[in-house]
Amino acid sequence: MNDVTTTIPAAIREHVVRGSAAMNVLLIAGASCLIALAAQIAIPVPFSPVPLTMQPIAVLMIGAVLGSWRGAAAASLYLLEGFAGAPVFAQGHGGAAWLIGPTAGYLWSYPAAAWVAGWFSQHGWGSTRLRAICGMLAALGVIYAGGWSWLAGFMGIKAAFFAGVAKYVVPDILKIALAAAFLPEVEKLIARTGE
Repeated sequence: MNDVTTTIPAAIREHVVRGSAAMNVLLIAGASCLIALAAQIAIPVPFSPVPLTMQPIAVLMIGAVLGSWRGAAAASLYLLEGFAGAPVFAQGHGGAAWLIGPTAGYLWSYPAAAWVAGWFSQHGWGSTRLRAICGMLAALGVIYAGGWSWLAGFMGIKAAFFAGVAKYVVPDILKIALAAAFLPEVEKLIARTGE
């Protein structure tokens, strides 16, 4: 009969033994709260059901700083909180209805986008500001693809592009540039916390 510890993957054993499992839980929970706070910074956009929020940049930054799996876990926890009715979505909304409405595609794309941002960061793309911007732009593309494709079901492909993507490209690129400027310092802070 195998010892129970041999059936647990080595990576999980390593985290538990070193005591970082609790730190990972705290980082993931804290990051989901940051996404919820960023969602409350929302500006309605004329002729669009999609408000201009700080959510996407929070998701990308969390993925880049915490790494792929923790970033995706934080974004997934955020969705679970909203599904349960907590007022974590934009403008204090919550509940399952928001996960099937016109903006649901953006929300559903957050775990994948955080994972992509984390993957790029883990592979050295956070080492310089320019590379960090490129990695975050790739992850932003995941959010746009998810949001646009879902919104197209409500208003058609062309209208959804203009209402859900085109109006947000310039502000989102500016937000990414700002986030990339702070990324190295935030990564150092998280690394010190993990120690």
